[in-house]
Amino acid sequence: MAAAAFVVPALAPPGVPAVASVNSGRWLSGGRPWPRPGWPGSRGGTDGGGQRGLGVGGGRRVGRAATRWGAPASVGAVRMAASSSLSPGGDDMPDVPEEVGGGELELVPTPVGSVSVTEEDSRGLAAAAAALQADTEGEGGSGGVGSPGALLLADINAEMSRSYLEYSLSVILGRALPDVRDGLKPVHRRILYAMYGLKLDATGVFRKSARVVGEVLGKYHPHGDSAVYDALVRMAQPFSMGVPLVDGHGNFGSTDGDPAAAMRYTECRMTSLSASLMLADIDRDTVPWADNFDGSEREPLVLPARLPQLLINGSSGIAVGMATNIPPHNPGEVIDGVLAVLANPDLPEADLFRLIPAPDFPTGGQILGLDGSACMYRTGRGSVAVRARSHIEILPSSTVRGGRTTSRKAIVVTELPYQVNKATLVAKIADLVNDRKVDGIADLRDESDRDGMRVVVELKRDAVPAVVLANLLAKTPLQSSFSANVVALMNGRSPERLSLRACIDAFIEFRVETIRARARYDLARATDRAHVVDGFLAAVSQMDDVVAAIRGAADAPGARAALQAPPFGFSAAQAEAVLTMQLRRLTALERERLEAEAATLSATIERLTATLADRAVVVSIIVAELEEARTILSGSLARRSEILQGEDASKVVDDLSLIANSRSVVVVTSQGFVKRMPVGDFEAQSRGTRGKAGVRNMKTDDVVAHFFSCYDHDTLLVISEAGVAHALPAHKVPRTTREARGAPLFQLLPAIAAGDSVAAILPVSAFREDEYILLLTEAAYVKRTPLAAFASPPSRGLKIINLSPGDRLRWVARCSTGDSVIVASAGGLGIRFAIDEDQLRPSGRTSRGVRAMKLKPGDRVVDVDVLPAGGNDADTYLLAVTSSGYGKRLRVSEFRLQARGGIGVKILKFRGAKAATKASDRKKAAAATDVDPVDDDTSDDDADPLSLDDESTHVTANGTAALAPDAPSLVALRSVEADAEVMLITRRGTLVRQAAGQIALQSRTATGVRVQRLGVDDDVVTVTSLPVALASEEPDGSDLADFVDADAEEGEEVGGGADDDDDYNAPDVFRRQ
Repeated sequence: MAAAAFVVPALAPPGVPAVASVNSGRWLSGGRPWPRPGWPGSRGGTDGGGQRGLGVGGGRRVGRAATRWGAPASVGAVRMAASSSLSPGGDDMPDVPEEVGGGELELVPTPVGSVSVTEEDSRGLAAAAAALQADTEGEGGSGGVGSPGALLLADINAEMSRSYLEYSLSVILGRALPDVRDGLKPVHRRILYAMYGLKLDATGVFRKSARVVGEVLGKYHPHGDSAVYDALVRMAQPFSMGVPLVDGHGNFGSTDGDPAAAMRYTECRMTSLSASLMLADIDRDTVPWADNFDGSEREPLVLPARLPQLLINGSSGIAVGMATNIPPHNPGEVIDGVLAVLANPDLPEADLFRLIPAPDFPTGGQILGLDGSACMYRTGRGSVAVRARSHIEILPSSTVRGGRTTSRKAIVVTELPYQVNKATLVAKIADLVNDRKVDGIADLRDESDRDGMRVVVELKRDAVPAVVLANLLAKTPLQSSFSANVVALMNGRSPERLSLRACIDAFIEFRVETIRARARYDLARATDRAHVVDGFLAAVSQMDDVVAAIRGAADAPGARAALQAPPFGFSAAQAEAVLTMQLRRLTALERERLEAEAATLSATIERLTATLADRAVVVSIIVAELEEARTILSGSLARRSEILQGEDASKVVDDLSLIANSRSVVVVTSQGFVKRMPVGDFEAQSRGTRGKAGVRNMKTDDVVAHFFSCYDHDTLLVISEAGVAHALPAHKVPRTTREARGAPLFQLLPAIAAGDSVAAILPVSAFREDEYILLLTEAAYVKRTPLAAFASPPSRGLKIINLSPGDRLRWVARCSTGDSVIVASAGGLGIRFAIDEDQLRPSGRTSRGVRAMKLKPGDRVVDVDVLPAGGNDADTYLLAVTSSGYGKRLRVSEFRLQARGGIGVKILKFRGAKAATKASDRKKAAAATDVDPVDDDTSDDDADPLSLDDESTHVTANGTAALAPDAPSLVALRSVEADAEVMLITRRGTLVRQAAGQIALQSRTATGVRVQRLGVDDDVVTVTSLPVALASEEPDGSDLADFVDADAEEGEEVGGGADDDDDYNAPDVFRRQ
């Protein structure tokens, strides 16, 4: 971009150009920009030479001259500066006349817009130019950079770009990025070489770290001491480096983020890896060398590493415009990978990845899957998910209750992800507990010591360990990702992003060149020595003549010339060696030694020549060196980071993982209120008791419509009476107390239309391909549709059945091919038919279905249940319950398979008008005494029943028969196992839980026994069965056992409680009895 400029009109002195830049850049002195004092943007002060500002003396004079000749600050800085040859300091200002003519200084104009200035401004600028010209031509104009009086003009944009580019390259090449050949940054390389010079090898003594830092700063690394010491400390930390390069003595920091002690307190030396595998052969011209920053020393540009240090210890650094973050790997796996590539240069990536499957972090932990590692190995970039290693322990407690010692569970963390600060992690967990973002934690302790890490998270007695751990993994660094970016310098010149194969190939080529350079060095030394030994042997063979020639020479140069002349013909090196040879070499024994040495040198020369000529020989040497390195690192070959695959390698801690998969019961009322309650809130009670309040604060005109049990991880298929299905995660249903009313269903499912009633809610754990949904309408039409079709219903809902006018969808159940279904009517009739291709074949979502049962006039369908195929009829029963609280169990074998569409068979007979009469009497008594009446019928349970056609029916106005309004009716027919439990709920929300085995087993013609006492104006609405596992097990979150080593035993807790069947004010949580 061109610089802004102004034009000085005719008032400018003759010979002085009338163009100068305004606030757009600087002149250069010796190629470097400096601010000029006296001009806008400059600052006062003195530099190292006693001059003001940052510029040279000439710049200061220009500033003073401009001010002296009236150039105001508002004009801006003239973009000029003389070369550094301007005389520094002093107040001797040359006299500049008011009109300067014939000046040789030329300011280059820039063709941008022009503005006029005053005569005073013009004279001031001209004076500044004249002063600069006078300074450059004075006696002080010699020396510096550039020819005296030369003016260098540069645009500030170009200059800043060039300077920033130079700075960037300096940071990239000289500080931030490692070299792919030895895996070291310059500061690490200089530290190791300085320790090599101080002879601080693994067998030597420890020296103060300050001594090493001073050596590095004074000879090789012109930067701050903190940068050098921090690099040295990191090389000594076993939790930062897979294989430490420095053996530290003293406090070198910890995983808690504690800093290392000051360098004057700590001591260090090299480890065996550094001495034998990083610096071996460095004195044999194996690597390139360069002068240090002041030319006083020589330093290696790369170390002759025998292992791919870049992969073994990794690296991290931030340069300009790029960064690197390379994870450490297991040295044994890396050696295996390099050997495999050496053996087969065309080794497939898959085979290489099997040898080096994932990084191996020095802090251990668990690597979740291999996808991130494979991506990093292929492209040079990837994210490796790492999780802390933890297990569950039972902590003994001194608390004694009921004569027994209780215990608590605890999550014990023994390994953390790489570079996670333990102290920060503990503080984070404490903050989450204090902020109530993580529940279930009673105490938190850091019990780490010299034997290892141990962070104890003690849990509350009712906490599920898997759920607490899942919350900690999701909300703390216990699970984190290592973002790898494998960027390194290729041959010390160009930064590149490298794949795993590229890193190994670069190392192999480096080792090939290093071994060849070493071979060339050794060959030159062996050749020179062989040449000298040949001279020794020749001299010994004619020793008398040699001695005579030497004795006849006037001086040493004459003797050397005599030996080089015929008849001897020694070379200059041989002649010099012969002249310095000791007399003992003339013995016969020494001659034999010389001959043996000559033979050895000949073999060495032959071997080294073969090494230089054949790459296979070089490869064999590399293989031998790698095997030797494996022996040296034998104590560091065990993998520390465990690799998890399959389900254990799940990286995502989703919402379900943070919630215990507890057993719950869900209640939905007719007005659309829904709530979820733990099964443990209801104790098992004896048959015939009143039960506990399940929905206490119901509206007067609201009744329970749906009641079922499920797991909290299930998906609830909410199906409306209009035949539209919606999906609702069970854990999103509010979990409340028994007395709470619940939340409106439309708040959880806004897509449900206003006034649309819920026909059924079906809990589904998995949408399997071999399962179906059985749909039954009020008009007794039935169909089955594949369950997989409901896996992902849209937010607006999914139409699942085509209903006839006036018909409603009422019941939904799950089934499989080969099962049988039993449909029950309110009049106590039931029909059982098979679910197969003949009776009920699968149909699409939009079909109406087929008739399931032929209903008598006035009768209606009240329940449907599916009997699994292959079930044991001896252990499976049908539970029939009436609205009046009576019920019985029936054998499944009493219901034969029929053709679909029949009337069915009798399920039970109902008790007659006596029960209804007693109910009205109780009503009157309650009104007189203001006491909540209870059905206290103590009549014989096996009283003579009345048939459906007698007192339980009446004739309507149009002459059709219908159930009498006050007559009892069948409300539920469910299959139950012999040792299962059932829960009944009434229209007013009273719940009772009891063992199914307590209900009498009777024939189809029996009336049943009382299963629940009912209050006034209350009826049994529905029944749900609790499977054996659901009834007998407590919530334990066992499906989340993939997060923990769930091999600890359960703790024991003693509790107690009274059995009060009619107490509505009992606590929320009850024990099963």
